[in-house]
Amino acid sequence: MANYDDFRKKAKNAFDTLADVSVEAYKLAEEKAKILAKKAKLNAGIANERATIRRLNVEIGATYYKLHKDNPEEALQTQCEDVTAAYERIAAKQRELEDLKSATASNPCECTGEECCTEDTQSETTQD
Repeated sequence: MANYDDFRKKAKNAFDTLADVSVEAYKLAEEKAKILAKKAKLNAGIANERATIRRLNVEIGATYYKLHKDNPEEALQTQCEDVTAAYERIAAKQRELEDLKSATASNPCECTGEECCTEDTQSETTQD
């Protein structure tokens, strides 16, 4: 019976030790999870603030350009000229698009020459 009591005590001690280690591991994991969640929250906050700064920088630049495009400070003169040139290129491309749209509207045929449309139209009328 003494062996059984010794075995029972040792088993109980082993399970108690295991339980204590499990509780400690749980507490450690819980603490690490809290730290990771806090880090993720802080990183998300930093990313949001950086996005706000980028948006505000764009707004500041656009406002500056609108107010000073004709007479910018020397440090920003090149950038203002580049923006103006980009606006001019956009306007030229938009005019070209409008020309293509109006050309397509006046000539619904997809061919480029008048003969093609004439031939297709003639062949369609003779077949009907």
